[in-house]
Amino acid sequence: MRRKNSSFAADLAAGIDPPTEVQIPRRAGLGASVLAGRESRLAELAAGTIVSRTHELVDPARCRMWSGHNRDYALLNEERCSDLIESIKAQGRQEMPAIVRRVKDDPECDFEVICGARRHWTISWLRAHNYPDFRFLVDIRNLTDEEAFRLADIENRARDDLTDLERARDYLRALDAYYGGKQKNMAERINVTESWLSRYLDLARLPEELMVAFVQPQDLRIKHVTAIKPLLKPEDRRQRVFAEAKRMGHLQAGNQPMVVPDILRALALAADPPKRSGSPKKSGKVESFHSEMGKPLLRLEGKNRNGVKITLLPHGGGTRDEVETVLSQLLDQHWPRSPR
Repeated sequence: MRRKNSSFAADLAAGIDPPTEVQIPRRAGLGASVLAGRESRLAELAAGTIVSRTHELVDPARCRMWSGHNRDYALLNEERCSDLIESIKAQGRQEMPAIVRRVKDDPECDFEVICGARRHWTISWLRAHNYPDFRFLVDIRNLTDEEAFRLADIENRARDDLTDLERARDYLRALDAYYGGKQKNMAERINVTESWLSRYLDLARLPEELMVAFVQPQDLRIKHVTAIKPLLKPEDRRQRVFAEAKRMGHLQAGNQPMVVPDILRALALAADPPKRSGSPKKSGKVESFHSEMGKPLLRLEGKNRNGVKITLLPHGGGTRDEVETVLSQLLDQHWPRSPR
C-alpha cells in the first residue's frame, strides 16, 4: 500500500518543483521520497532503461488501417474474430492495446493502426452490436514506415490467424518499399534466414493465371510452394497449368471450393499429360481414357459375357465431343456394326 501511495503522490508531484527559498520541514520524508523517486525515474528514462508509453481509449471510427498493414482487413469477420469477441466481452474491456501512430493528413481520422487490425475490427463490431460503450485501447508511437513494418511483423509472425499469403504479400511489398529489392538486407533487418524469406516471396510471386484456381487463396501455405514451382517450367508445362487453373476456377464458381491438395493434383496432371492421345491406362481390369490434354473422360471397368461396364467422368474436364469420339471407338471394338 505504501508503494502505491508513493507512486500516486509522485504522479501528482510530477512537474512541480518547490521554491528554492522554502525550508523543507524535518518530517517531510514522504515528499523527499517522492522527489527522489521522480529524479530516479527521469534518469532511467534518459538512460533508456525504461520506456514511457501513452495509452488512450479512443473511438475506433477515428482510426484507419495503415496502408502497409500486413493483414487483409476485408477478410475479417465474426468467425475469424470470435475468440477476441468473447474475450473482450468476458473481460469487459480490451486488455492488449493496439499500436498506432498519429496522422495529420486526414480530417476523418486521428490515428492509423500499425498492429491490431483484429482488435480494431472487434471493438467496432461490438460497438455496433449492443456494446456502444466499448472504446479502442491504443498505444501511441512515433514510427517510420520501416520501423512500423518490423514492429508489425514481430507481433504477427507467431500468430496462427494471419495467413501465409497475407504475410508473404506484406514481405514482397516491404522488399521494394524499404530495402531496395535486396533480399539479403531485408532478411538481416527482420532477423530471419534468406531461405526462409525466399519461400514467402515465392508464394507472393505466384502468377495470377495460376491463382485463379484457388477460390480461397488464403488456404495456400508455404509448404505448397515447393509443389507448385516445378509446374511452371518450361513454358509448355506452364501454359498447360494455366489452362487447367482457369478451368478449375470456372468449375468451382458457385460450387463448393476444392481443397488445395486436390487442386495441386489436378494441376500436376495437367502439366504432364499422357504421351499418347486417347490411349487407355490399364490398372488391373480397369482402363482409363483421357483427352489429348490429359483430362479423364471415362473408365472401362471390364467386360463379361453379359456386356461391358463403362463409367463416364463428366467432371474430369474433358468435352462431350471427346467422350463421344472415345465411345464411338469402343462401340466399334465391342459392338461392331452388322453387315448390310
